[in-house]
Amino acid sequence: MDEAVSAAEQLGGNVWVVKAQIHAGGRGKGGGVKVATSIEQVKQYADAILGMQLVTHQTGPEGKQVKRLYIEEGADIADELYVGALVDREQQKVVLMCSSEGGMDIETVAEETPEKILKIYVDPETGLDRSEAETVCAKIGIPTEAVSQGADFLQGLYQAFVNSDASLAEINPLIVTGDNKVMALDAKFNIDSNALFRQPEIVKYRDLDEEDANEVEASKWDLSYISLDGNIGCLVNGAGLAMATMDIIKLYGGEPANFLDVGGGANKQQVTEAFKIMLANPNVEGILVNIFGGIMQCDVIAEGIVAAAQEVGLSVPLVVRLEGTNVEKGRAILDDSDVKLQTASTMADAAEKIAAAVNG
Repeated sequence: MDEAVSAAEQLGGNVWVVKAQIHAGGRGKGGGVKVATSIEQVKQYADAILGMQLVTHQTGPEGKQVKRLYIEEGADIADELYVGALVDREQQKVVLMCSSEGGMDIETVAEETPEKILKIYVDPETGLDRSEAETVCAKIGIPTEAVSQGADFLQGLYQAFVNSDASLAEINPLIVTGDNKVMALDAKFNIDSNALFRQPEIVKYRDLDEEDANEVEASKWDLSYISLDGNIGCLVNGAGLAMATMDIIKLYGGEPANFLDVGGGANKQQVTEAFKIMLANPNVEGILVNIFGGIMQCDVIAEGIVAAAQEVGLSVPLVVRLEGTNVEKGRAILDDSDVKLQTASTMADAAEKIAAAVNG
């Protein structure tokens, strides 16, 4: 709390905003953003927000614990606007979305009043045209005397988007002050993880406290893992097959506990780590392995499954479906092992067996 007070005192002024720092939007609606009009209120709000389990529409019902705060000086807000940049895959261009409805969920604006969102499709060879940026600024309500400054923000946002290899960059709200100045009050960037190798300065800002521990561990082994709410762990190769596996588990009355794509060239160590990550979830009551061996060889996966089950001391039901390259060798390895498991010949057979095993 002392740090929050110190930050407010350094900023000066007589109005401050205490903001929870979590990787989710909707913080204000969840009680994570408070306006303080005294140093005592700064301390009071900081004490209330720091450590709270903040629930927003993007955190899910479990929420996220607030471990960091941001203190900023209050602003004289005359109007709140929205500007954002993302990739439009159909147009194969960066699109700037601008709206007079800042400070709100842009998804709600898009759904209920789409006419209030203006779009600029940017030619990657020429970048954002100055006159077009100024025209849009005027259309979303920036006063004439501030249009040039607003265009600076749009061009700067576009350049920052490109330079940082972002997949999303937004300023919400972009405000117009009482004396017709343009300011960015809050911003959000999503960076393409495939481009992080050329963004070392951005990587330094990675906050592991804001990420799922199992997802962090999976990234160390080049595994694509996302935690879900179910009780059936899934180990699959290929994102499309992983999605189909989760769908068919639900079809047979089960609930997937994760998305886990081990890729096309997983080795024994990666399979073992994948098992460890799945079993670190206390909700997992069974595991389904669904492998199509194209590049990957089924016998290598089978050896990995056996080694992983033995190392982790597997105590939940395991169903394995193998198909493709060296499938007979893979099945023989499973049959000859002392690991307690069921094999399946089809995806439907595998899903039915694991759902039955978990659901009793």
